[in-house]
Formats: sequence, structure tokens, C-alpha cells
Amino acid sequence: MGGYVHGYSGREAERLEDQARTLEDLLHGDTGFLDGTEVLEAGCGTGAQTAALARRSIGARITAVDLSAASLAEAERRILAEGLDNVRFVQADIRAAPFRPGSFDHVFVCFVLEHLPNPEAMLAALRTLLRPSGTITVIEGDHGSIVFHPESAAARAAIACQVELQRRAGGDANIGRRLYPLLVDAGFEEVRVSPRMVYADASRPAFAEGFTRRTFTAMIQGVREGSVAAGLATQDGFDAGIRALHRTAAEPDGVFLYTFFKATGCVA
Repeated sequence: MGGYVHGYSGREAERLEDQARTLEDLLHGDTGFLDGTEVLEAGCGTGAQTAALARRSIGARITAVDLSAASLAEAERRILAEGLDNVRFVQADIRAAPFRPGSFDHVFVCFVLEHLPNPEAMLAALRTLLRPSGTITVIEGDHGSIVFHPESAAARAAIACQVELQRRAGGDANIGRRLYPLLVDAGFEEVRVSPRMVYADASRPAFAEGFTRRTFTAMIQGVREGSVAAGLATQDGFDAGIRALHRTAAEPDGVFLYTFFKATGCVA
């Protein structure tokens, strides 16, 4: 498994919850599973996305898998707090999950491939777990898609630190643009990819607060210590970048845009 550069702190769990809540309609407005469908969520983390899936497909049976016992405990707490009973949790490495081939109708993967050194192998392994005519959904972001105003070299440099740290850990923060070839190479058919753009300005305060400030900028700020320790930035330089990112969310002329990619495919 690749390294998770964002860490496992309580603040990171809050950030993931902010992200899931802010982006739920954008990412999952067209996500739904028929009653009785067996769904595997590969890499559920703290359950931020699991809750959205469970609420939107109350009749589906969701198996949420993650390697971290602490993350699974938080995910189960979240699901129970919402009164949902259509999710079971399994602690396992999703690259060697304890399921027989053809166990599921659908596989859901969100913000997982970006952290893996070999996402192709992961997708190929997940494909074997699908029944004939089974389907997959994959959602990933792409840091190379970021546009903001006012433009800031310091902000770009801080973002580049996170991209580089993730690369050194074996991941790819720009993986969204690769979803189509990755799924095709893994043997999936009828692959379709749709960009999901998050746009925030002063007329959309919920996105400016929920995504620009509490999700994206918080994520970049979370790698400050690692970036400085790795010699990728100075403390003052990194902090200037964070201030510039906060400005895009706080000032009347601030604008921020980020693109996620949602891919679907099926097996024969």
C-alpha cells in the first residue's frame, strides 16, 4: 500500500467529512444501487463516502473494506450514528481482500487509487471480484486542474509540495486524468469518464467555505511539517502559500476551481 501523506489525525477525519458533505451531490447525485445489490467499497477510510452511499441506496448491501482498524472504527461509528444498517465492515488489505471471485455486483473506489504505487494491479484485482455484467465506479481528483484568482506563486509552490510528497510516497495527486486508460488497461468495458468541477466564488459561499477552505486548503496545510522537513519549502514560504489560498475563499474577488473525475465501467 502506498503512503497516506495526509495522516490519520482527528482533524484529517474532520476534513474528509467536510469534503464528503460539501461534494455529495456533485459526486454522488447520479450514484445509486438497486435493492439487494452487493456493493464493495474498497478503501472506505473513516466512512465519509460510505455514509453517502448507504443513505442513497438503503436497499443495497454494502461491504466496506479498509486496512486501518482505527479508520474502520470511526466509519462504523458514523454509520451507526446515522441509523443505517446496510453496511458491514471488514478489515483487510483491499489488494488481497478475503472474498471469492464474483462476489459483488458493484465495486466503488473513491480517493484510493491516488495513494497506490500500482493502481493498475488494484483495478485488475477488483475486477475479479465482480460478477458477470458487474460494474465499477472510481472517483479521483487531479491537482493539475486547479485554477484560482488571484494567482499566487506561493500558493502554487505549496500545492506542489503536496504533489511531490505524494509522489515520493508512491502515489499520484494528478491521477484523475488517468482513469480512462487505467480502467481500460485493467480489462473493463464501456468505460465512461465525466469531469466534476467544483467552482467557488463569493456567490457560492458554501463551496468557498466547505471546499476551498475546509477541504482543499486544509489538506495542503496538513503537509506543512513534512514539506519543510523534506526541504521542499521554508516555513515562511509555505505559510505565504496557505494565506494566498485562504484569500481565494475569504475575499470578494476570490475564485477557486478544482476538477474531480468520475469513471464507470463494467465486465462482460
